Amino acid sequence: MSTSLANSTESKNYDVFLSFRGKDTRNNFVDHLYKGLDRVGLHVFRDDDEVHEGEKINDKLFQAIENSEISIPILSENYASSKWCLQELVQMIECMNKARHVVLPIFYWVEPTNVRHQKGRFGEGFARLSGEYSEKEVEKWKQVLQDVASLKGWEVSETANRKEGKLVEDVVKKVWEDLKKAFQLFVPNQPVGFDDAKERILQLLDDNPYATRIVGIHGMWGIGKTTLAKVVYNELSNQFQLRSFIANIKENSQRNGIAWLQNKLIFDILGMKYQGSDIDEGINILRSKCKLKKVLILLDDVNHHDQLKSLVGKEDWFNMGSRIIITTRIKSILDYAQVNRQYHLMEIKRDQSLILFSRHAFCKESPRCGFEALSIEIVSTIGGLPLALEFMGKTLCGKNQAIWQEALKKLRKVSHVKVQEKLRIRYDTSNYK
Repeated sequence: MSTSLANSTESKNYDVFLSFRGKDTRNNFVDHLYKGLDRVGLHVFRDDDEVHEGEKINDKLFQAIENSEISIPILSENYASSKWCLQELVQMIECMNKARHVVLPIFYWVEPTNVRHQKGRFGEGFARLSGEYSEKEVEKWKQVLQDVASLKGWEVSETANRKEGKLVEDVVKKVWEDLKKAFQLFVPNQPVGFDDAKERILQLLDDNPYATRIVGIHGMWGIGKTTLAKVVYNELSNQFQLRSFIANIKENSQRNGIAWLQNKLIFDILGMKYQGSDIDEGINILRSKCKLKKVLILLDDVNHHDQLKSLVGKEDWFNMGSRIIITTRIKSILDYAQVNRQYHLMEIKRDQSLILFSRHAFCKESPRCGFEALSIEIVSTIGGLPLALEFMGKTLCGKNQAIWQEALKKLRKVSHVKVQEKLRIRYDTSNYK
C-alpha cells in the first residue's frame, strides 16, 4: 500500500497515490518507483508512512486518494488478499468515474486476465479473503478488479520482458506528462493580441539558457499583464520541476503581509511548511537554500520594491537557468530593483479589440447582425484594454439595442482615460472578479 513530501499542507494534496501490498513490493519495486517520482519533485502518498497510530485508516486513505491527481495500484500476487488494498481500489475507480482522476495500474508479475477473472495465485488470495465478507462486498471488489484490468497500464512478467528499472523510468515519464496539465495556470479563453508580446518576452528570458533571468512586464490597469505572464509561464512550465505562482501580491501583501508571501514561496520551492513572521529570516532561507534550485516563479501585481527584495532579491539567489516573471503597474519598481529586462505592454490593436469584445458580447469572433456599428463605437471609446473590453462585453451580452445605446451615451460623456478609470472602478467593485 502506500509517503509524501507534502506533509506540508492542511489539505493534503498529492500528485500520486501509490497502492500496493507491502510484503510483495515495499522494499523493492515500490521503493524504486517512489524514489523515481520523488526525484522529479512529485508529492507521493505511501500509506504506510502517512497513516499514524490511532487514526482511522480508511478515512485517511480515502481522503488521500481523493486529494491525488493520479493513483497507481501495483497489482501483485497478494494484492487481492488485502481488504485495505481492495478498498483503496474501489475508491480509486469511484474517483476516476466521478472526477478528474487518473488510474494507472501496474500488473506486477500477474496477468491482467487473472486480475479480471480472479484466477491463478492472484485469485487464490482473493478467494481466501472473500470467505470472510458478505456477498455484496465481494461482488463490489470483483467489479473493480474487472474495471482496473481493463485500463491501460504496464505489465511486469516473463512474457512482457520488461526490466523493472526501465519500467520505473516509463512510469515516471508518463506521470510527469499527465501532470503537465495540472501545472498550467488558468487562462480564460484564448488570449487575443498577445502573440508578439509573448514571443518578445520569451526572447528576453531565453537569450542565455544557462543564466538566471528576471523579466518585468509593466503597463496600466486592465492591459492584460497577468494574462500575458500566465501564457508565458505555461509555455515554460514543463521545463521546470519547481514552480511558484504568487497571485495578487499587492492585495495579499496588504491583507497578510510580506512574510506570508515568503512562506508560500518557501513551500512551493523548498517543500517546507514554514510559518515565519520575520521577513529578514525569510530572506535568509530563500537566499541560502535556493542557490541550487532551478525555478520558475511568477510574481503577479507587485506594487512595492520591498516585495521584490523579500521574495527574489537578486539573480544569484537561484540556480542557473531559473526564470522569474514579474508583473507591475509601476515601472520604477523594476528600475529600483535593477530588473534590466523589461517589457512595456501596450493596448491591443483595434481589430483585436473588436474580436475580444465580440467573444464576450456575442460568444463569437464578430458582432451580431444589427450590432456592428454599436460594437465598433463602444470598442473605440473603451480603447484596447482587454479587461475593460471583456467586462463591457459581458455586461451588454443579451441586452437590447436601447441598453447598448444608453451605455454608449454614458461612455461618450467622459474622456478616453476617464472611461477606462470608470470601468476599472466598476470592475473592482463588481462580482466579475
